[in-house]
Amino acid sequence: MKFSRPNRIDGRVPVLSAADAVNYIPDEATLCVLGAGGGILEATTLINALAEKYKNSQSPRYLALISPTGLGDRADRGISPLAQEGLVKWALCGHWGQSPRISDLAEQNKIAAYNYPQGVLTQTLRASAAHQPGILSDIGIGTFVDPRQQGGKLNEVTTEDLIKLVEIDNKEYLYYKAIAPNIAFIRATTCDSEGYATFEDEVMYLDALVIAQAVHNNGGIVMMQVQKMVKKATLHPKSVRIPGYLVDIVVIDPDQTQLYGGAPVNRFISGDFVLDDSQQTALPLNQRKLVARRALFEMRKGAVGNVGVGIADGIGLVAREEGCADDFILTVETGPIGGITSQGIAFGANVNTRAILDMTSQFDFYHGGGLDVCYLSFAEVDRHGNVGVHKFNGKIMGTGGFIDISATSKKIIFCGTLTAGSLKTEVADGKLNIVQEGRVKKFVNELPEVTFSGKIALERGLDVRYITERAVFTLKADGLHLIEIAPGVSLQEDILDKMDFTPIISPDLKLMDERLFIDASMGFVLPDAAN
Repeated sequence: MKFSRPNRIDGRVPVLSAADAVNYIPDEATLCVLGAGGGILEATTLINALAEKYKNSQSPRYLALISPTGLGDRADRGISPLAQEGLVKWALCGHWGQSPRISDLAEQNKIAAYNYPQGVLTQTLRASAAHQPGILSDIGIGTFVDPRQQGGKLNEVTTEDLIKLVEIDNKEYLYYKAIAPNIAFIRATTCDSEGYATFEDEVMYLDALVIAQAVHNNGGIVMMQVQKMVKKATLHPKSVRIPGYLVDIVVIDPDQTQLYGGAPVNRFISGDFVLDDSQQTALPLNQRKLVARRALFEMRKGAVGNVGVGIADGIGLVAREEGCADDFILTVETGPIGGITSQGIAFGANVNTRAILDMTSQFDFYHGGGLDVCYLSFAEVDRHGNVGVHKFNGKIMGTGGFIDISATSKKIIFCGTLTAGSLKTEVADGKLNIVQEGRVKKFVNELPEVTFSGKIALERGLDVRYITERAVFTLKADGLHLIEIAPGVSLQEDILDKMDFTPIISPDLKLMDERLFIDASMGFVLPDAAN
């Protein structure tokens, strides 16, 4: 596919309106979109211009869409505006749930839909930039991306195999095909008149450079949205993350904001200011805090961990309450290292961050077994210790970094409630009371699709725990073992009767630490790494 593009004059990068820029996108192009949840690095002006053009002209048609990171607000933003029949025919995403209108099209079999693990997907884009056909990885073995299972296909109309099983030196790997994008929507804060771009107001970098290189080296058009343009060669070279020769079109949006809504820039999450957290308000003692407190007990001094979005994301705040947050490092897959983890749709917009890597490099570290521990939220667990998160109640959510992180972390802590759907609990007098039981059992007999394989984790010698507000389980060769229960709950009525299978009850079954259920500092001291 050959592209027409505006010419540079005297080296200046063409500056167009978003409406004019998207006119350069032909039918059947492969569009790769940068961005993460909450508006992080999202080229919103370009996305909306493309959506509006298609709405008015039914052009361009039949695009392939690649989105490594879940961008959106779990409603109508992100890539949801592109969810128009005929605009997108095919999508490969790392995460789907932040832009649910796109996942609706997949659920209705109106587009072909694939899911690569988020880290794998960004690595295949790097491979595409180098004109490599794909990557080999053991990430995803035994999960739904394994071609012996669903092969990463999300619906019935998705038939082409993008993932293959191969064997090298008697070891199994998955071969993930690299799809070459030829249109990029990326974002930065500032660029000079030749397109060299900096990210000073942004929360992170994600894989902006990887995407730009992949599109440029495959003959495509890189469109970059920025907040402002300055004179050429005036940006500090160490601050430049995108070299100008990669950029074909610049769209300037002076109203560009760091995140959805609010002030244009929060200097704490851009890393310019340090938040005084010495007077932090304690979290309320509820089921989320119970899970985070118990999860903290699995941390060790000097450990490097990952924390995922959802109920697991409270662990950093609990550690700060206990005065031990500086004794370990928590990372987020999108690039941040250290600091106070944010919660909600703008997950990863941390404050007091120690460093920020590009997302692709962060996943290299994860894939190689660099994590000592990870904290991930779960949707469902089965009797084999398998976990499901990418599909739940018929909704396509996607894996995000879940598979990448859980495949090699030395200790894996899954966090969640035992049941879901209007569950209400209260903590009083050092006990847990179930005020209203959840309608949905989350511990099921067999998962239809697997996002985490208990069998593979055991083969790799990983330590796996499942922490809920009322029970703690560990995974062994013969299945899930119940090792702790909350004070105040009935083993039979509140735990076993609320599971579709009966776990192995440890002969050393004990009550969860009573300090978890007291609305005061636990006086927790982080154990040494050897313990």
